[in-house]
Amino acid sequence: MSYPLLFSKKNIGSLTLKNRLVMPGMCTGMANSNGEVTEQMIAYYEERAKGGTGLIITEFVAIEPELGKGVQTQLRIDDDRFVAGIHRIANAVQKYGARLFVQLHHAGRESNSGITGGKQIVAPSPVTCMAIGEEPRELTTEEVKDLVQRFVMGAVRAQMAGADGVELHGAHGYLIGQFISPYTNLRTDEYGGSFENRMRFAEDIITGIKEKCGEHFPVCIRLSIDEFVEKGMKVEASQEACQYLEKIGVDAIHASGGCYEAFDKLVESMLFEQGWRVYLAEEVKKVVNIPVITVGSIREPHFMEEILENGRADFIAMGRGLIADPEWAKKAIAGRDKEIRKCISCLHCTMGKGGGIHCSINVRAGRELEFRGFERTNEKRHVAIVGGGPGGMEAARVLSMKGYDVTIFEKDARLGGQLNLVTTPVPKEKMSWQINYLTNEMKRLKVDVRLNTEASVEAIKALNPYAVFLATGAKPIIPPMAGHDLPNVSDYEDVLLKRKEFSGQKIVVMGSGMVCYSVVGQLARQGNDVTLVEVPTETGSKLEPHTRMRIVGRLQGQGVKVITDHTVEEIRSRSVLLHSEDQQQMELELDHFVFSMGTEVYNPLEESYREHFDNLFVIGDAVNPGSIVNAIKDGFEKAYVIEDIVVEKKQAASDDDMLEVVWAN
Repeated sequence: MSYPLLFSKKNIGSLTLKNRLVMPGMCTGMANSNGEVTEQMIAYYEERAKGGTGLIITEFVAIEPELGKGVQTQLRIDDDRFVAGIHRIANAVQKYGARLFVQLHHAGRESNSGITGGKQIVAPSPVTCMAIGEEPRELTTEEVKDLVQRFVMGAVRAQMAGADGVELHGAHGYLIGQFISPYTNLRTDEYGGSFENRMRFAEDIITGIKEKCGEHFPVCIRLSIDEFVEKGMKVEASQEACQYLEKIGVDAIHASGGCYEAFDKLVESMLFEQGWRVYLAEEVKKVVNIPVITVGSIREPHFMEEILENGRADFIAMGRGLIADPEWAKKAIAGRDKEIRKCISCLHCTMGKGGGIHCSINVRAGRELEFRGFERTNEKRHVAIVGGGPGGMEAARVLSMKGYDVTIFEKDARLGGQLNLVTTPVPKEKMSWQINYLTNEMKRLKVDVRLNTEASVEAIKALNPYAVFLATGAKPIIPPMAGHDLPNVSDYEDVLLKRKEFSGQKIVVMGSGMVCYSVVGQLARQGNDVTLVEVPTETGSKLEPHTRMRIVGRLQGQGVKVITDHTVEEIRSRSVLLHSEDQQQMELELDHFVFSMGTEVYNPLEESYREHFDNLFVIGDAVNPGSIVNAIKDGFEKAYVIEDIVVEKKQAASDDDMLEVVWAN
């Protein structure tokens, strides 16, 4: 077996887990408006259990729905009527040998009046969360005691539902953590002041659960070992808290970090290196004997094995990695590492819209009921794909799994398309993961990949294709402003593909977004004097604000000057003219100007191809540019339903022919 430690058994309390891989709680948005389990939610959890995960922790579950929810459509466990739904999740998970913990939660000051129906939010003390901007009402002592019982009864109901244990969500600035942290607990009653008093809320919950559910019912607690705010919990204080929690009966510590005021540390962007948060678990392990779970941007099995070998943690929690690939564990056990679809930390799962979890590289995530399997064609059929970017390769992957013979025509010397243009070191590694995964899938599925090859009509006709997919991608946007065609003007491809040499020059870059920042960073590293005129673009709008701030801060650390309140009016041979919103002008000297404004459709073949091929599909950037999300979604969906679309087109053509006959008569 590959990775013997990762896939070895270990206990949490008296509960034996089949391996060390944990799926942590992540909000899916799939509960219905009443906080009940849905069919899609069951299918989502079941797929991760089927894929080999050892322990699955549910998304956070509200123990008090009036003031305690963190999102509008949050699972609930505050009444016996919610037991049946949790029971169905438990059954779906446990039949594969996985175990299920229910994560009990109250948001406290990290809720908001939009969720509470206009009622003032509550907390241990009236300390406003700057990320929320609403002052909470201080809970009375009686209300605190009532919430203790609500947590206890949540655990009782979880046990009734057949769950194997519970996790108390005390991390990320939620209510339990608010009581523990001196930053948010300024109380003077028995639940505030001294260390013991600040621990009392958690202690009363834990001892209450053990009394009601029995000593052998595991209780894990998730904590932010460092809240990453000035007055919040730090490592040393958290070590003391963890020692105390072990003494009162906690069975495991889930070592997380951050809070809403340090959200970039809570759900990390692609700028964070793999496993950057492991040190928090390592510090906890130094002071406790119970198991410690580590979490945070951990993606690769060999990396996990090293964590366990070095005794830095006992279990590894991987959340978004299991959204991206629910079969992660099965593949790692079998040594099929190249087949793992690693999460690229693009944060689409946190920004997706429309009633459920999303993934930019796994279209089935949150849609498992919609795409149950890959029905294979019974006929020998060939599909030609023009373009070997992420959309083209995803279409090829799905078509091959459905039994089609697939040929990709790629005019460049390598696959990957626009993904190859990210050069910032850490994000580049993650983009390479996706390129390498899809490239390996092309080999594994025996896709005929023809690099350095133009897709002529004759070459495609020679394949006698059932269908043709155009995934020709996109081209740089060049706004038609004065001076855009001067010889000292370039686009981002000229820089990233090294079509031109830039060294020791004054360069002004216009744009925003991940590729733009890669351009600026590369030019700065090459010894140029770089100014970024940052203007809104579609690609820039896809970045979370905290991610943008972090990237721009790094660029400024490299000496890049960033101008955010102007836009370009005119490019000249030795300068560029800018103007602000109030029409104030600024002129900057330059040697070279670079556009990095995103992409627009590049689709030069469709018109001519329609004359030769009936079943023609245009996908990805060739129809909706600027996003890996759109490219992969388009490639997957069109390939998945190809037969239905072709039949529909044939039926429509037949109906048109019949109408012509009718009109002729």
